[in-house]
Amino acid sequence: MSLRIYNTLSRALEAFSPLEPGHVRMYVCGMTVYDLCHVGHARSMIAFDVVQRWLRESGYRVTFVRNITDIDDKIIRRALENGETIGALTERMVAEMYRDADALGVERPQHDPRATAYVPQMLALTAQLEDKGLAYRTPAGDVNFAVRKFPGYGKLSGKSLDELNAGERVAVQEGKQDPLDFVLWKSAKESEPAEAKWPSPYGAGRPGWHIECSAMCQALLGQSIDIHGGGADLQFPHHENEIAQSEGAHGTPLARFWMHNGFINIDNEKMSKSLGNFFTIRDVLQQFDAETVRFFVVRSHYRSPLNYSDAHLQDARSGLKRLYTALAAVAPVAAPIDWSNPYAARFQAAMDEDFGTPEAVAVLFDLASEVNRTRSGALAGLLQALGGCLGLLQGAADAFLQSGAGLDADAIAAQIAARAAAKAAKNFAEADRIRADLLAQGIVLKDSPQGTTWEAAQ
Repeated sequence: MSLRIYNTLSRALEAFSPLEPGHVRMYVCGMTVYDLCHVGHARSMIAFDVVQRWLRESGYRVTFVRNITDIDDKIIRRALENGETIGALTERMVAEMYRDADALGVERPQHDPRATAYVPQMLALTAQLEDKGLAYRTPAGDVNFAVRKFPGYGKLSGKSLDELNAGERVAVQEGKQDPLDFVLWKSAKESEPAEAKWPSPYGAGRPGWHIECSAMCQALLGQSIDIHGGGADLQFPHHENEIAQSEGAHGTPLARFWMHNGFINIDNEKMSKSLGNFFTIRDVLQQFDAETVRFFVVRSHYRSPLNYSDAHLQDARSGLKRLYTALAAVAPVAAPIDWSNPYAARFQAAMDEDFGTPEAVAVLFDLASEVNRTRSGALAGLLQALGGCLGLLQGAADAFLQSGAGLDADAIAAQIAARAAAKAAKNFAEADRIRADLLAQGIVLKDSPQGTTWEAAQ
C-alpha cells in the first residue's frame, strides 16, 4: 500500500506523491523564540520529525524547512521587560530550543531560517501583492492584505468570509477595510527599539507574522511545495493567510498537502502560554527522561488530542521499559529491515496510513513479546530498527533499565537538588514529596553527612 496522508485542505485521506518525483519539500511552522518551549511545542516537533523520518525510510529525499520567528510583538515586549536586546534574547532562546529538541531526539531540519534574515524577500512579496491590488496602505503607514479581494479565502478553515467575520471579535482598526484584513508590514512605533525597525518603501517598520512564512517558504522551497505543516491552532488564521498571500502573489497552490498536529490538553483544555496552563519541556525533563516524553507523544496519533498528566507519562515509561526489557534479554542482530517480514509489513502498513504511530507501536509490543518467547537476535534487531523509524529504542537497554526505568542521571540530580533546596527552606512537605515521587519512579535516595546519593530500586 502506498502512503496516504490526511489533507486538512480536502478533509480526506489522499494518496501521496511529490510534485518532483523522489523529492519531498516540506515546510513546518516553527517557534517564536521569546521563551522556553512547552510540551505543546514538543508534540509538533516530534510529530513532524516522525513524518520526515518515515518519508526518508520510504525512499524519498526530503528537504525539510522549519522556520524561527525572531521578531514580533511578544519578542519585543519580552526583550524590553528583560532589559536586553532583541538579538540577545532570541539568540539565547534559539539555543535553548535546540537544547530541548536535541534531547527529544528531534533531527534538525536542513534549513532553519530566521525571519530577520528574509526581510527583503518579505518586502518584495508585499510589493507583488500591492501591484496586484491585493494589498493597500493605511494612513498609519501599515500595509494590509485585502481579504475580500482573494476569492479562495477560507478554503483551509472551511468557512465563508461571512462566517469568519461573524466570529471576529476584534474591532475594525483605523484604516482597516475589513476586520479580517491582516497586516503585511507594520509601521514602526517611536517606543520600539531601533533593531525592530527596517527601512522600506512604506517607511520604517517590520514584517507581519504571516508574510514571514510565505517569504521564507518560497525562498527555500519554491512557490509550490509538497507538505506544509504545523499545530492545529495555526490552521486559522496563520495558514489561511499564508495561502492568501502566496497564492494571491503567484497564482499557484502553496502546498499540495496541509498537515496539522493535535493539541496537548491539560484537563481537556489546550495547553498554551496564553492560558497559563503549560509545562515547559525543561520542567518535564526534570522528572521524566527524554525518550519517555518522546514515546508518550509518538504512541498517540499526531492528529488526535493528547491529554498530559504525570500518570500518562508514568504509563509511557512502563511501556518503554517493556520494549527495552526485550532488547536487554536478547542481543539485537543489526540488519537492514526486511519489509517482507510480517511484523515489518504490519509496521509499514500502519505508517503508510497517515503515519499511524499507535498501530506501529502496537507492532513493537507484539514483536517484543515474540523476542521474549523465541530469544531471537534477528527479531530483536528488527525491533530496534523499527523503533528507530520513530526515533526510539536506540539507546543501551541496560542503561535505560538501570536508571530508574528510564529517568536519566541529570534528571535525578535536578530532583535531588530541588529536594535539597526545599529542605534548606524548611519546606519539608515538598522535600518528602520529591523523595516519594522518585521512589515511585524506582529511585531510592540515601542521605548521609556527605550528601544524598541514589540507586535504582530492586
